[in-house]
Amino acid sequence: MPLSPKQRAAIIAAIKQRVQKSYVNVAGVDLDAWARAFDDRVAPSLGGDTEAFEQSVREHLKELKSSHTAFYHGFHHRFLPQHTINATLKSIGSNGHERWMFLDVFAEGPAQKAGIRPGQILHQVDGAPTVPPDLPSFKTGEDHKLLIDDIAGSNSREITLSVPFKKGTKQRPPIVEPKAITVEVLPSKIGVLRIPYFSGAAGMRFGSELASAVASLRNAGGDRLIIDLRGNIGGSLGFSMLAGYMCADQRPIGYSVTPSSARLGYQPDRLPRVPMPRTNLSLAITLAKFAFRDKSVVLMTQGLGPQPFHGRIVVLINEWTNSAGEMAASFARENQLATVIGTKTAGNVLGAQNFKVGSDYFLRIPVFGWFAWKRGCLDGVGVEPDFEVEADHLSLSENVDAQFRRALEIFD
Repeated sequence: MPLSPKQRAAIIAAIKQRVQKSYVNVAGVDLDAWARAFDDRVAPSLGGDTEAFEQSVREHLKELKSSHTAFYHGFHHRFLPQHTINATLKSIGSNGHERWMFLDVFAEGPAQKAGIRPGQILHQVDGAPTVPPDLPSFKTGEDHKLLIDDIAGSNSREITLSVPFKKGTKQRPPIVEPKAITVEVLPSKIGVLRIPYFSGAAGMRFGSELASAVASLRNAGGDRLIIDLRGNIGGSLGFSMLAGYMCADQRPIGYSVTPSSARLGYQPDRLPRVPMPRTNLSLAITLAKFAFRDKSVVLMTQGLGPQPFHGRIVVLINEWTNSAGEMAASFARENQLATVIGTKTAGNVLGAQNFKVGSDYFLRIPVFGWFAWKRGCLDGVGVEPDFEVEADHLSLSENVDAQFRRALEIFD
């Protein structure tokens, strides 16, 4: 249904109020000036096209200069490929033109089910050319026609890709969640955990899946481990459970900072130290403890004891490794628990929450800052690999993963 000017004005007012109350301002933006400029930006779209209104809101949210900001409708929405078709794209030069190449294709996602694999070139979506730097977006609940080929100009064909419908809620945006973990043990006894998403609101579901995956590695005699975080879209506190398997003891992973602590000032060494709970009961006790106090805390590993792969871990990252994936990679690197291979991560490292703002619209903004224990805030900074290895189009098109191959070489 079209939005009336009154409905749009109410949405704008709700967004301004929520940002000024809950937004963690790590970039130091003048929020009063931001709110005043908001009215000027969206005024021309109050009586116009709904999509123009939505776009004007999204553009102004970018002025907050932080990650994890979004404005979306609970039913009608478009999102980037990793959140809809479960694949990422990389801009490459091909035959004198810039093209989008499929980079990460998540297991059992819509892209993989349609037969897409890394190294293929995307030319069109629903008849419209796709040219970098503009990333294509996909609508959930619809079929999309894609024109792809293996090497630009070779084996060109059209495929149909079906994106499941997802309804947005206060708990999560309407994305197509990837399969959280796939596990494999190579003939050489090297375990491989591919983790595109840390599932579950508090991470307990992910923790259960991770425990089963690690047990299967141990049972198969795996004593070396590759953790593939390439394309990871983030998710829950489950990343801290992954960090816990990288070391035997309890140690700081990093710390969260609420808007209140950011305004009043804080000292990391004086923040409460909280190990990530192992059970739903311990989670409930921890949540109750902080229900009526500031939630700025130091998150600790669980102290899970020695693992057969300790000292023999490789973590794979790339430019699409986001949020919780970056937190895990940063912890591994700054504690020298793993060799990190790939390309620099996205630098989208804040904790976000979704808020209703009227007419079935939701606002997503960061509500706490996340700081690595030694390196500080990673938002806008990202994680550098120990060894930079680019994904190569020609190799991928021949089913050769240069980054993964480099990981195997570490163990030789």
